[in-house]
Amino acid sequence: MADDIFETEDIYTLTDEDGVEMQFKLLASAEIEGVEYLALIPEADNEAEEYVILKREQDENGEDILVTIDDDDEFDRIADLFEDELFGEIDYDADPNANK
Repeated sequence: MADDIFETEDIYTLTDEDGVEMQFKLLASAEIEGVEYLALIPEADNEAEEYVILKREQDENGEDILVTIDDDDEFDRIADLFEDELFGEIDYDADPNANK
């Protein structure tokens, strides 16, 4: 499945379709079947609970770019992997008062 998943402090500046730049913190990355995927969270929003998943490709000039995952099946598979790796140890159903 995932050859390599790691947490890091890398910051990426991404430009949306309207030309607006935002900084994102890299939560984790994984190389799966030769493709690198990145889970990113907005840098300015320390309380953000949602993150984006992009994949690294090369443009026509051979430059690395990050693109959205258009295939729903591919996205679901990669999202499940990141969910398991990033949040797998958190038990959301646990009673918070159980250890008191």
